[in-house]
Amino acid sequence: MKTIKNIFLLLFLALAFTACMDEYTEEFTANSPVYLSYEDLREGVKSAGSRDLVNPGKIYFKDGYLFIVEEFEGVHIIDNQNPADPQNMGFIEIPGNVDIAIKENILYADSYIDLVAIDISDINNPIEVERVEDVLPYTLPPADEDYRFGEVDEEKGVVTGWEIKKVRQEMEYHYYPIYRWGFTENAMMDGSFGLSNGGGQTSTFGVGGSMARFGLYDDYLYAVDEANLHVFDVKAPESPSEIGQQNVGWNVETMFIYDNHMFLGTQSGMRIFNIEVPTYPVYVSDFWHVTSCDPVVIADGYAYVTLRGGNTCGSDVNRLDVIELAGDYVDNDLIASYPMQEPYGLGIDGDVLFVCDGDAGLKVYDAEDKTAIDDHMISHFASINTYDVIPLGGYLFMIGDDGFYQYDYSDLQNITQVSHIPVYRED
Repeated sequence: MKTIKNIFLLLFLALAFTACMDEYTEEFTANSPVYLSYEDLREGVKSAGSRDLVNPGKIYFKDGYLFIVEEFEGVHIIDNQNPADPQNMGFIEIPGNVDIAIKENILYADSYIDLVAIDISDINNPIEVERVEDVLPYTLPPADEDYRFGEVDEEKGVVTGWEIKKVRQEMEYHYYPIYRWGFTENAMMDGSFGLSNGGGQTSTFGVGGSMARFGLYDDYLYAVDEANLHVFDVKAPESPSEIGQQNVGWNVETMFIYDNHMFLGTQSGMRIFNIEVPTYPVYVSDFWHVTSCDPVVIADGYAYVTLRGGNTCGSDVNRLDVIELAGDYVDNDLIASYPMQEPYGLGIDGDVLFVCDGDAGLKVYDAEDKTAIDDHMISHFASINTYDVIPLGGYLFMIGDDGFYQYDYSDLQNITQVSHIPVYRED
């Protein structure tokens, strides 16, 4: 009997002790989320005066104008009808913006979880004309990796940043992926045709750099996140509507549209989809490679892929791959690889290949002989940190760590810098 009493006493003490403790909460120093309410988010698109480049991202060109994304803030508008003297005209405030694309006079942009359509027919007075809400993934900005993450409450709005502080919360075993929608370290490219460089001419689509997550094709806008392709009907450009989404793989980083096909650059390879039926992309094939970050551009039946290792990109491989594409895009062959230092974006114009090799600068090659590209370097601009390029009509638009550069490459033996818009950062 005494033994039974002792057992009950121990159970009572254990329950009493447990009741005095909060075993389901913990206190720690964390990345605590900073929110922007949904109401403020959806009132955030505004036309503003010109401002300095501080943290430039993707670049886009249409009808004599350049559009430079200020990451998470909005878009700079640059009048480039005189490439030697580009004029900073104004700024469109777009909270959470990373990607853009333009059809006719409508600029499409991501704004955290929303897609917005902005009428730029009056370039001095851009106006939001439509918003498709809650169609892009709820993701989080980068944070201090030395600290854990505080609880995120989606009801409070979108997360715009973090502050380091003590938090007390229920113990949590699931954490959000820390990546920004549309952003792997910059990106952009459209299925773009009939482009022009001078003022007074117009085109249906604009053109962007090589690391795209937005793409335009026919009457449709595509946006890809890490795993899913989001499809929008833009037959009436000012009134985009969501069609749906489909899974297209994993670790997707970039998009390039060419010859009725969509080429997706992923951290493990290139995935190809047929988009002859634009609302129903059909898987065609994969081309696998080592884990890396890899933008893709296509020209004349060849794919040019830069592989970059380190950090979130994995491995330590840094190279340029050239892939010969089969007529049906099924059996594609790697025909050459070339070592690089830290390659990012790239561009191709005919047989002229431009590679942004990070701290190693801008490299320009004659790529006519695909098996000996490294033996035919045309120019090397080594004194700049480069990120992405758009070669178009004899002019190269390039974004780098310290600003926007423009080169005249109409004479390949005398490629010259014609203008520069610097970045201004506070020390």
